[in-house]
Amino acid sequence: MHPIERLRYVARASGASQEALVVETARALAAFGSDAQGLVTACRRIVSRQPTSGPLLWFAARVLTAGDPRREIHEAVEALTGDPTAVELGHALPEDATVAVLGWPDVAGAALVRRGDLEVLVVDVAGEAAGFVARLGRAGVDAVDVPLGGLGAAAAGADLVLLEASAVGPTEALAVSGSRAAAAVARAAGVPVWLVGGVGRLLPQRMWDGLRRRAVPADDPWDADDEVVPLALVDRIAGPAGVEAVADALRRTDCPVAPELFKGDVF
Repeated sequence: MHPIERLRYVARASGASQEALVVETARALAAFGSDAQGLVTACRRIVSRQPTSGPLLWFAARVLTAGDPRREIHEAVEALTGDPTAVELGHALPEDATVAVLGWPDVAGAALVRRGDLEVLVVDVAGEAAGFVARLGRAGVDAVDVPLGGLGAAAAGADLVLLEASAVGPTEALAVSGSRAAAAVARAAGVPVWLVGGVGRLLPQRMWDGLRRRAVPADDPWDADDEVVPLALVDRIAGPAGVEAVADALRRTDCPVAPELFKGDVF
């Protein structure tokens, strides 16, 4: 596939996992070689069309700020595909717990299938609950498909609420719509809230501000697929180093600042 066609494919792949988006982007960008301007334009195209993806923004920023972009592409993909967050989270989840999640989370989902002692309440926020419940069932995990109207009851009745973030800033995170309500209900009920991050999802303020402007519509935000969750509602963040206090996890932010990624949408 021609690199431009591959870029268009990545731009349309809204249902792909964060990891898959980065891997496909890496394959496309590798074809640009030493064309620095072409690389900048290509990165802008991708991040403008996938505005909610922290890992994609992190990847593009790493490539554009690297002295050797080709080598950086390889190293960034290795870091993402080798992300130990799911394994660390799987070890940290409390025994015999009832865990509430929203939709079909990639990283949290990989952790949950490792734990047959849990009960998982899957809140159907995007029509994905039935598929995820079936996936958990095949792995021997007890799971319940909870309609959206039961979000509050699930969050209050669980032992733990897991929210998966597509991006995390210094004071906020971006997660599937319904996450803020789940976190607020859990906080009021005394149920701990863990935010699931992972490689490439922690962003410095300038990069978070750019992503937030694109990802959160100013008009009719209630119609958006994702929403902002204040980190004040989160107890801990799960990442490559394990499940840590929010402040400790944020110290591991490693995304470089690449302001050229926000100098206008192209495509």
